[in-house]
Amino acid sequence: MCGIVGYIGRRKAAPIVIEGLKKLEYRGYDSFGIATQGKKIGICKHEGKISENSGSALNLKGTTGIGHTRWATHGVPNDVNAHPHTDCTNRIAVVHNGIIENYAELKRQLISKGHTFRSETDTEVIAHLIEEQYKGDLLSAVSDAVPYLKGSFAILAISSEENRIVAVRYASPLVLGIGDNELFAASDMTPVLEHTERAVFLEDGDIADLSREKVTIYHGKEVVERPMELIDWSIEDTKKGGFPHYMLKEIYEQPQAFYNSVRACTKETLPAIIGKPSSVTLVACGSSYNAGLIFKYLLEESCGIPARLEYASEFKYFPPPVSGLVIGITQSGETADTISALKQAKTHNCRTLAITNVLGSSVSRISDATVYMRAGPEISVAATKSFTAQLAVLMQLINCLCEDRAGDFLLHGHRAIEEVLLKDLTAAVALCRKAASIFYVGRGPFYPVSLEGALKMKEISYIHAEGYAAGELKHGPFALLTPETPVVAICMPDDTYGVMISNIKEMMARGAPVIVLGPEGDKELIDIADIFIPLPKSHKFLQVLTSLVVLQLLAYHTAVALGRDVDKPRNLAKSVTVE
Repeated sequence: MCGIVGYIGRRKAAPIVIEGLKKLEYRGYDSFGIATQGKKIGICKHEGKISENSGSALNLKGTTGIGHTRWATHGVPNDVNAHPHTDCTNRIAVVHNGIIENYAELKRQLISKGHTFRSETDTEVIAHLIEEQYKGDLLSAVSDAVPYLKGSFAILAISSEENRIVAVRYASPLVLGIGDNELFAASDMTPVLEHTERAVFLEDGDIADLSREKVTIYHGKEVVERPMELIDWSIEDTKKGGFPHYMLKEIYEQPQAFYNSVRACTKETLPAIIGKPSSVTLVACGSSYNAGLIFKYLLEESCGIPARLEYASEFKYFPPPVSGLVIGITQSGETADTISALKQAKTHNCRTLAITNVLGSSVSRISDATVYMRAGPEISVAATKSFTAQLAVLMQLINCLCEDRAGDFLLHGHRAIEEVLLKDLTAAVALCRKAASIFYVGRGPFYPVSLEGALKMKEISYIHAEGYAAGELKHGPFALLTPETPVVAICMPDDTYGVMISNIKEMMARGAPVIVLGPEGDKELIDIADIFIPLPKSHKFLQVLTSLVVLQLLAYHTAVALGRDVDKPRNLAKSVTVE
């Protein structure tokens, strides 16, 4: 939910930390701050986005620094609640990603001992706890303070008296970047790629002591070695590359993301634990849930294997499967609800498989096996190419379980996506931008496609949008249809075609303008639709992909027409690391 960055080396820390935080703004961007080490700790923090307020922060001196970009959980976004937070003496500064569940109790205890708090945040208790333990050795003080904390946390701490950074990881991601006579710490590799491709992923319970020359990692009282890994993402992958927004760039990167993900997921590379399941359970959130629902429809239709799908946040409230295969889908690999659901599944002797985009992420460490997407870094908050890459993996999984039911179609899926990237959506955008509400409808696997299309529209345009199974509109939502509420309908040439035609006519009879996505050259749809968007005729799996990409583009262009910040929509963060 938040992003943290640390640097220690020979270069000026402030510009490195600020640039790193900019690359983490997709994790939160309602406030930010940095602290640099010296005889006095220098601190600069502000409400608002980094690009609008970072000038004074760049002036901070020092070659050791920590920083934070915030998605508020405790306390409103303002300068006071922004990180870093300090102790009473301003000798210690900390930044933190996660939630301290027992902070209220700790705060009462610390106040009774004479500590003065300035903010409403849970993080500030960490600085005061370290102050309680500090006797000139920051590593010892942090190590002694951590056992008092309950919850999830990745922490970076500095002291005015020592040139070091102490990093802590527990149930919240933290990676170290290994440079030449310099070290980096961050919530993920995105801020580090510009400086090094060498990474060390900390494990839960690790405490790392960073100096210019080396890092020492402790687990309990023992010094431990964590493997160094080379990250194959390029720094160029994290730049806009001439596009006005990351989201549009990432939409246009989908052919390559799909191509790479299909070829990385084959019978030979799929983990053996998948086996031949009699049923499959999936847990996911947000767009990943919609990808799971598409998988459920296509799996059951293709080879009759029943699939159960649950929101990861609700999984704990249902009877868990007894043994069997549970698949967790999470782009970041850090989604707290999905990780919690997989942990619960393991307690019931289930085999667990993670599908994620991030090497070394938390979900890969708690699952029995992991299949990695090959989407590359995704910076925009709204999922686009990661969603397509998830579908590539899930469709290949169906292909393997159902003995190549999709044949070679998936190998050419990237070409189908390329065909629709330049669709003219001018008329549809003009209609949608004026709407107060938009409904999306489909049947079969195109129902979850409609859910995803509606999610994209509401996320980045702030227009109220809802996806429905087309047959459900008559059970209530028809009451909301007016000439000011457009409907986006997906109508494909399968066994739902005839009834979808009827549904479209029913909606139009109630005055709602209808935008139809359907097969190119379909005269009946062309005649009845207010706006018709033709899609290539192809295998159903590919029709799912092409309709999704068009809906992403519709949301993007509508949001741009309304002047929205499409890469950083209000109140949202990309990686949700709290439950």
